[in-house]
Amino acid sequence: IAQFRVNHSLLRFICAELTRGYFLEHNEAKYTERRQRVYTCMRIPGELEKLMVFGYFVCLDAFLYTFTLLPLRVLLALLRLLALPCCGLRELRLLQPSQVCDILKGFIAVLCCFLMRYVDYAMMYHLIRGQSVIKLYVIYNMLEVADRLFSSVGQDILDALYWTATEPKERKRAHIGVIPHFLIAVLYVFLHTILIMVQATTLNVAFNSQNKSLLTIMMSSNFVEIKGCVFKKFEKNNLFHMSNSDIKERFTNFILIFIVCLRNMEQFSWNPDHLWVLLPDVSMAVASEIAVDIVKHAFVTKFNDITADVYSEYRARLAFDLVSSRKKNAYTDYSDSVARRMGFIPLPLAVLLICVMTSSLKIQGPLSYMCVMLFYLGMITLKVLNSIILLGKSCLYVKKANMEEKLVRNHQIPALNPSHQASKSQSKALRSTEHLNRGSSPVVLEGHMASDTAEGKAAVSKGSEVKHGSRKENLLDVDHFAICGNRID
Repeated sequence: IAQFRVNHSLLRFICAELTRGYFLEHNEAKYTERRQRVYTCMRIPGELEKLMVFGYFVCLDAFLYTFTLLPLRVLLALLRLLALPCCGLRELRLLQPSQVCDILKGFIAVLCCFLMRYVDYAMMYHLIRGQSVIKLYVIYNMLEVADRLFSSVGQDILDALYWTATEPKERKRAHIGVIPHFLIAVLYVFLHTILIMVQATTLNVAFNSQNKSLLTIMMSSNFVEIKGCVFKKFEKNNLFHMSNSDIKERFTNFILIFIVCLRNMEQFSWNPDHLWVLLPDVSMAVASEIAVDIVKHAFVTKFNDITADVYSEYRARLAFDLVSSRKKNAYTDYSDSVARRMGFIPLPLAVLLICVMTSSLKIQGPLSYMCVMLFYLGMITLKVLNSIILLGKSCLYVKKANMEEKLVRNHQIPALNPSHQASKSQSKALRSTEHLNRGSSPVVLEGHMASDTAEGKAAVSKGSEVKHGSRKENLLDVDHFAICGNRID
């Protein structure tokens, strides 16, 4: 200590501090990792927007399907239902399960449109406009939460109706009947439509307010999402569900903004100059939504050490759903698959848009009906072109992600079902014999692998599958029943 005091005077200490050196290469791995994190944050906006754009057009395709192909499918199903008794084909199945589901969707949409005629939009607008700014802010946040809850339970209600109406009749009845399920589905779609209508009305009040304070508060509420997300632990599957929820939310907000612009243009007698008045508010709403998504995903990936390449995997997963739904032996409709994956249910939003357009646009004379027909043909053309482009892109994404084997495997599985429906005893005997012959080799059945030996279990875990009773960690094996960011196992 005495020698230290002698040799290190105040001047030498200051000189040592000024000339002290260090070498970053001594901790190369740490600084390389930090630099990679910066590069990941820089790549997030581009990769995220690629996923968002693809998901947006996926939602648009399912939304346009409700207006274009679904009415034609319902018409064909009704014609088949009327023509079969006349042809004397009483022994055959009257309608296919898909046709039954189409008719149910059509009836639900027609009934809800009829019920929405008794909802007064003008009274609702003035009722909401008379509330204070803070109260409207609270109402808008409550509506967002309620919309997520309705979306989470809505597809379950519709799926229960479809399965109840198409379930094989030889099975023992374990349901309350088709009519009660149908009434529950109509009630759900009607209530969800009213909920979205209140959302659009609140947003319309914010756009038409004098000081724009309400719109600013509502847009700033998006940044509250950052606080609720970035400091939580996220895995790849959780981030995938959050991305799907963001895609659905962005598409829904675009439709709500379109409805607000439509109502405002009607009030100003369709004056084109009024669009320039609405443009700043629309730009602020869209820009805040995009900025919040980018910041939220950038920090979530940073805090959880997730690379930007994961968004290409998410895009491939959505593409796989699209390609799977186009197969001959698909187990669900494409629009229902989108609803389960993203929580986007197009039926309530389509009912609201139909009601708004029919009340805003006055159709009189043959020329107006001709314009409506041309518009409908244009929508069909847009739907077909969008579907063709999406299908082509999806095939490229699936091929790039090396998911063709999974697609072919799931395509071959339904072909095995007819051979196992002859007799229950014969099927059990065949399964037992197959297990004895194969020994420890895993048996693949509908994307899940099972094995009775240790070698089979090791092969399952090595192939990134999951054992019985545990959660699946591979993104490609995520089930098709993820709704609004929640897993349903």
